[in-house]
Amino acid sequence: MVYLAFLLFFNLIPCFPSSSHAQNANLNLPLRAVNLGNWLVTEGWMQPSRFDGIVNKDLLDGTQVQFLSTRLNKYLCAESGGGTIIVANRASASGWETFRLWRVNASYFNFRVFFKQFVGLGNQGVVQAVLNGPTNSATFEIVRRNGDPNKVRLRASNGLFLQAQSETRVTADYRGSSWDDWDPSVFRMTIVNTLQGEYQITNGYGPDRAPQVMQVHWNSYITEQDFNFMSSNGLDAVRVPVGWWIAQDPNPPRPFVGGSSRALDNAFTWAEKYGMKVIIDLHAVKDSQNGNDHSGTRDGFQEWGDSNIGETVAVIEYLAARYGGRLGLAAIELMNEPLAPGATFDALAKYYRAGYDAVRKHTDAYVILSARLGPADPQEFFSLASSMNRVVIDVHNYNLFSDMFSSMSVQQNIDYIYNQRASDLGRLISANGPRVFVGEWTGEFGRNDASTEDYKRFARAQLDVYGPATFGWAYWTYKCVYNHWSLKWMIENNYINLN
Repeated sequence: MVYLAFLLFFNLIPCFPSSSHAQNANLNLPLRAVNLGNWLVTEGWMQPSRFDGIVNKDLLDGTQVQFLSTRLNKYLCAESGGGTIIVANRASASGWETFRLWRVNASYFNFRVFFKQFVGLGNQGVVQAVLNGPTNSATFEIVRRNGDPNKVRLRASNGLFLQAQSETRVTADYRGSSWDDWDPSVFRMTIVNTLQGEYQITNGYGPDRAPQVMQVHWNSYITEQDFNFMSSNGLDAVRVPVGWWIAQDPNPPRPFVGGSSRALDNAFTWAEKYGMKVIIDLHAVKDSQNGNDHSGTRDGFQEWGDSNIGETVAVIEYLAARYGGRLGLAAIELMNEPLAPGATFDALAKYYRAGYDAVRKHTDAYVILSARLGPADPQEFFSLASSMNRVVIDVHNYNLFSDMFSSMSVQQNIDYIYNQRASDLGRLISANGPRVFVGEWTGEFGRNDASTEDYKRFARAQLDVYGPATFGWAYWTYKCVYNHWSLKWMIENNYINLN
């Protein structure tokens, strides 16, 4: 039904007069592009100050917390990972002892456990994790002690506090009010992981404040002057990450905020004015393809699969219908960074075929298939791509996120680019398959002791190696509080010269 609703909505999408075939007439490959990260899909690490106005900003959706009973000196645990009672008998904490927050408001939350059930109340106030979805009875208030915010008490929906009566009996029936460590209702809360994506910022600010906060951000983070700067400094394209909720503008489901499609309209207008191209990248899909902040996830679980294919294709068709006639359109990327093995090859192949067909109804722009992260062969979709026209495989190259790179010297990191990365890219290019796109790379790498000259040499190595990519490359990202991630800063400070 959702898919049909999308299709009916396409008839209302404003059309542009340009031919759907015009955008490739003057597309000069390879492209030299930059990602407009953190613009239409929030990534909090890139601009943490955006979250400063949220009350309890350390307790956003997807925050992973653990609770240590101060009386028993044992952790709360979803026995068996979920499906039965909550106990308080673990001397150390791992997955079963970790609870993921679904934020109701600044103080009230649902707790999701390892196997995805929700914590709620059973008979006689026994606390258990058997619910398949959040309900009123599964809502808990986290009461933080003044001056010691990680010392907490948990008030259940019955108005009473959760208490660890014993290691095997946890109930919500305590009426006391003490903060002493001997009190069975007092817990020491540890935050072990946080998320700062689109869901977190919009739900954190709430329906009254989020629309204004997001609109101010969209209007100021990327402007026409930025496109002028990019064009003047040797860039000829932008890759724009978008989220699945854009297809339901101007009224996306809560907590997402309408208006991102108008910002994307602006990107096309500015790109066309300054002779640039636009790659639309579906960066966040419903139910998350990788569990990361940038996938729009609520709680970090990777749940995209076969059941999501129809609605995800509908988002692609929305984008193709709305922008297929724009002169600035270079490509539509069907999904960013699906993570293997959770995002299965079969599900992605089925989706990629359907997404390609949806694009071809409206435009002959290139279609980009993202290689899977994790234990997957970057050539695994070459056979599928051989049956399609104007198709690109996107690979992402970071000398980060692994102890291997931090243990290498600066020169070894640079040599890795010239040797391993060059070999990998050359193998893809020479495989007689689709065009290849290095859709993300950056000037930052796994050393914290590199000099200015080291960073310049590292960036130069990547430009040398990725330059031959047959579709081009895109730096991550244009703006970021971390300088070496910001291409704008790298250009302004003469680390990179593309002219």
